[in-house]
Amino acid sequence: MSAIPFHPFRSRVRMPVRAALRLAPLGDIWHKPALSGVAALAVVLLALLLAGRLDLTLYASAGAMCALYGHGLPYAARARALGWVVLGMLAGTAAALVTAALTDSVAVRVAVAALLAGLHKAVCDATRIGPPGNVVLTFIAASAAFVPDQRLADVPVHVGLGVLGGLVAWAVGMAPGLLRPDGPERVAVARALEATARLLHARDADPGRGKGGDAQQERHAAATAVNAAWQTLLRAGDQRAGLRRLLVRAESVAVTGVGGRGGDAGTLLAWAHELRKGRPVPEAPVCDAPTQAAEQAELAGIAAEQAERAGPAGGAAERVARKRLARSPIALLARWWRVVVMVAGGAALAGWVSMALGVGRPYWAVVTAAAVFAANTTMSWSRALQRVVGNLLGVALFTLVVLVTRWGAVALVVAVLVMQFVTEAAITRNYWLGSVFVAPMAMLMTEFAGAEPVSALVADRWLDTCLGAAAGLLACVLLPDRRAAARVRDGLERLERLVGEPLTGGRVARDRLRAALVELREAADIAAGEWWSAALPQERIAAAERAGHHRLAELST
Repeated sequence: MSAIPFHPFRSRVRMPVRAALRLAPLGDIWHKPALSGVAALAVVLLALLLAGRLDLTLYASAGAMCALYGHGLPYAARARALGWVVLGMLAGTAAALVTAALTDSVAVRVAVAALLAGLHKAVCDATRIGPPGNVVLTFIAASAAFVPDQRLADVPVHVGLGVLGGLVAWAVGMAPGLLRPDGPERVAVARALEATARLLHARDADPGRGKGGDAQQERHAAATAVNAAWQTLLRAGDQRAGLRRLLVRAESVAVTGVGGRGGDAGTLLAWAHELRKGRPVPEAPVCDAPTQAAEQAELAGIAAEQAERAGPAGGAAERVARKRLARSPIALLARWWRVVVMVAGGAALAGWVSMALGVGRPYWAVVTAAAVFAANTTMSWSRALQRVVGNLLGVALFTLVVLVTRWGAVALVVAVLVMQFVTEAAITRNYWLGSVFVAPMAMLMTEFAGAEPVSALVADRWLDTCLGAAAGLLACVLLPDRRAAARVRDGLERLERLVGEPLTGGRVARDRLRAALVELREAADIAAGEWWSAALPQERIAAAERAGHHRLAELST
């Protein structure tokens, strides 16, 4: 394909309101972080309640809140990820506590909290740790930076409480593996099967045989789900042969969009249901000989790749890669400098304005600004709107709940745990709905250190929310991602190059092509929402995606 230059005109970006507030279906695994978060937090709060030291809640909950992370990872990978999350959480908390002990300057404390917010955002985006991302880390660290009467000698004890909470979080996060050690892999494969079934339904409903917008979206969703499932299974080692066979069948159907390969939509959905219910892994029926041979060859290639990775050479290469990554924090910061500067700048601006207005808790503005930043300007606008709407309703809910929580410490603990549980369900439907319960929970957390006038808490929260949202959006507008269009161009050229290569390479070629399709669509979606972005060659992108899916089908025959 001939190269078509990008047009140097600014793309139009719409700031939708209705779409930003629309409710999505309930998340499929919302109950897992909900139950884990409540269990870890309950252990911590009940222990402090019995000890009569609920004033230490902030420090212990710093570790306990880590139980919200890693629920999409296989348990071996989850064990490592949770360890790193706890370490990152406690490092940020320790830095904030030292700052609080060394200075009474609100401006300095805001600056430190804002810098930590920028680092949290960059690291979470770079590692793709997943929800709840940087927000919980920033909330705990920013709160710790404003602990009153903090002494340097107390920092080790307070961080030690965080370590104990982190151990509880790690144990809670790993405990389900004792009952269903392949749970995350089952969910990932089930999602791929369900996405492939939706693709078949879209093709059946499309008289153009899958060339319409809905079918194109479902094709991308199926490719994304299959790609994510492969990443999950490969992390899990070589113990999931049955799941791999189902995923290979889903991949065969996804790339062709035809259900005649032993996997019609109804069958795929039935398999997904069996996986989610923890029942025995279904057996894919035998299909036509060429397809069966291709699937067996792919499974054999996967097994050989796993054996190579597990061998001395593969292990040595992996250790070398880890050492290089550990030695290159500067390279990581260089790549993510814009995120650090944008988040830290917006958070600091919000906190300093809040301080100038005499608000008692400027760290709430810091957290709100950090929570606003998303992949592009349009998504950041949506997140800001959701945050403002959710917090407005949340402070109203707080004024009702606080009447009950002030009956006693037990009522306060129960209210916080209930809010934590409901938040995880609500936030999967829309961020604003989750914020309705996050806001009162954050306000109730301040009650552990002592009751304060409700009117002051409400005024501080509402003002800081508005300031944080405004400052976050301002930073997004002033520091747009000017490389967004360049990443689309690079992804487009990579996909076109892969499409033009000979039909060789087997599974490796399919993996590269599928990853290129997913990356191009993600880059295009992000760039389309950036207000200072070159106009995208949409026709060329669509043509490359069609050619990529066609070539993917050829590689699977």
